[in-house]
Amino acid sequence: MIAHIKLEPESIIQTTEEHRDHVADLARSFAEAFGSGSLAYLAGWLHDKGKERDSFQNYIRKENGLPTNGQSVGEHEHSFVGGLIAAQKPLHNLELANIIMGHHRGLYDDGTLKYEINNRTLPQEIKIDPLPISPSSPHIQLRKEDLHHYVRMLFSCLVDADRLDTEAFMNSDQSKLRGQGDSLPILLERLEAKLAEFKSKGNESEVNRIRNYVQQVCREKSDQPRGIFSMTVPTGGGKTLSSLLWALRHAIHNGQKRIIIAIPYTSIITQTANTLKKILGEQNVLEHHSEFDYDELKDEKLKETYQLAAENWDFPVIVTTNVQLFESMFSNKPSACRKLHNIANSVVILDEVQTLPTSYLQPIVDAISAYHRSFGVSFLFTTASQPVLSGLIEGCNPLANFHGLDSVTELIPASAKLHEKLRRVRLDIDNQPRSYDEIANAISQHDRVLCIVNTRHDAKEVYKRLPKEGLTLHLSRMMCPEHVSETIKQITEALADDSYKVIRVVATQLVEAGVDIDFPVVYRQEAGLDSVLQAAGRCNREGKRKLCVTHVFSLAKEHKLPPGDISNANNARLALKQDSDWFAPETMTSYFRQRYSREESFDKKKIKDYLYNYKDKMFETAAEKFRLIEDGSIPLIVVWENSLSLVEQLKEKGPSYTLMKKLSKYTVNVYESDFKALCQTGAVKELIEGIYVVDQQAQYDEQLGLLIENQWEDKLLLV
Repeated sequence: MIAHIKLEPESIIQTTEEHRDHVADLARSFAEAFGSGSLAYLAGWLHDKGKERDSFQNYIRKENGLPTNGQSVGEHEHSFVGGLIAAQKPLHNLELANIIMGHHRGLYDDGTLKYEINNRTLPQEIKIDPLPISPSSPHIQLRKEDLHHYVRMLFSCLVDADRLDTEAFMNSDQSKLRGQGDSLPILLERLEAKLAEFKSKGNESEVNRIRNYVQQVCREKSDQPRGIFSMTVPTGGGKTLSSLLWALRHAIHNGQKRIIIAIPYTSIITQTANTLKKILGEQNVLEHHSEFDYDELKDEKLKETYQLAAENWDFPVIVTTNVQLFESMFSNKPSACRKLHNIANSVVILDEVQTLPTSYLQPIVDAISAYHRSFGVSFLFTTASQPVLSGLIEGCNPLANFHGLDSVTELIPASAKLHEKLRRVRLDIDNQPRSYDEIANAISQHDRVLCIVNTRHDAKEVYKRLPKEGLTLHLSRMMCPEHVSETIKQITEALADDSYKVIRVVATQLVEAGVDIDFPVVYRQEAGLDSVLQAAGRCNREGKRKLCVTHVFSLAKEHKLPPGDISNANNARLALKQDSDWFAPETMTSYFRQRYSREESFDKKKIKDYLYNYKDKMFETAAEKFRLIEDGSIPLIVVWENSLSLVEQLKEKGPSYTLMKKLSKYTVNVYESDFKALCQTGAVKELIEGIYVVDQQAQYDEQLGLLIENQWEDKLLLV
């Protein structure tokens, strides 16, 4: 019986028995990390039983030019056969049936699965062999909210084992590129050496003393058992390298196998990944997010290694997004779930944890708890604005209270009072309604100043009113990602150059967390306290000046804050005592309790209803519902640098993964109303179904990005 055929350099057959045994063994080795080797083994042993069908054997022979038995191929789907066997006695295991039947198409909703099982019959030529082993119960305690994660974890073991064994047979050279990278002890040596170098070259400033203190605490507290930890360090305290130091030491102490760093914004992932690559080596740090372009890598071997590692995260250090991490945890698709078993027995750093969306907080926190208790994962939450994630959190709807983590262990003792020692900024809060003109005038009084507002529209309106002298820049997501990256680089370089007397920047929140820029003055439109403090982190960041000021202002003369998250967060801040120490951890705790008390639901898509039921889990439906970013926007390709040459390639050759990845750097997402406005002016062209371009240079401003209004209207009126 043929499982796979390789035709070059010579024709070789992998039998179904060979593939079955290899996949079963490999899946078992993966699942032993969470005490479930026997179930994973049976999944591997049964997954391709359907390839013994006459129709499949005829199909694979015909496709590869081999003689058949003369019958027509017909329907040759194979995944359901092993699933039917798993659903029958003695196994009678619907979860196992789902894993097997979904190993190509994805996990089913239980109702659909039962329908498939009841309306399928085993082909008569299939011989049901005695099971090689009896399944044993998992060696872990599962709560009702854990079971769906457990099923996905087994699914991950099967999918990755199946893909890896197929690859090893079909492309052994490619297979050998997997599992690359140095051991965690070697990476720790490199990090410690770099930190020692920084210390020897650094001055005796208070900032450097704090950074050294934080590093030492991380060393001393890294030998704790696996758990859920937090590290609350004010901006500028060096939490990126300190958290990595703790994670490496903690992983080595507990026998964990990799470090995963999840960051909320793609705008700061590259900055973090580049820092880590310089210290740990490019071959040890995988950057996995939507804007990373593998084709920019000059080393072909490294490029292929990265591409392979992105499939299953078999790499020492992964830097990724919250979206990639959590949407994979709730996905039903083989490609997304394949990596999950490599999250088991790892250390996950959640950077800027306060950005986790409150409307999904319950399923996210339940996932964190499950991955810790059931799959041996340690979590470290890092931020300057630590949210409240443990205990019972009460919202405004008593039926939707948030049940947090059992406990979170803070690494930095409160007695350290880092917020006082790193106090480089004071807040000047002005709640009086102001206009665009008033704010622009206030900004213009400063030579080097950053202004952060809540919306793209506000950024454009304030920027337009600034005098265009020196370096005056605008930053928002009306600019394509490549334009944003270039502008941030321009700002960073200008700030380091004393010849630039005037540097004024108006930006949306995209510069608020993690972007390494340092202004003597910052203006921040009213928002939640966490956002205000993140903005203040761009002010006197290195502590080289005396106490600087971050001004908090209102644009209520122009408009009210939009309803929803921004208003709720701002109202939570306004509810605090106005003489509060805004930078104190206890103030942040009070703020988040105020913030949560305004929430209607911590599970707005009712993920619990779809997944926390023992008898009727809905994997496919939940995966469709769980979307951390839902803005209803439409992507438009714009004119920037060589984007139009890529558009021509798209017209000639059609879409490909590589080409669309490149084009994503020149794409702006717009709301449907803006899309319609651009269509009415004739600015939008549909290249192929669902892919649009604005190919008029006049519609993309080199400062403001994509312009919604008709740039030809005045000229037409003059004709």
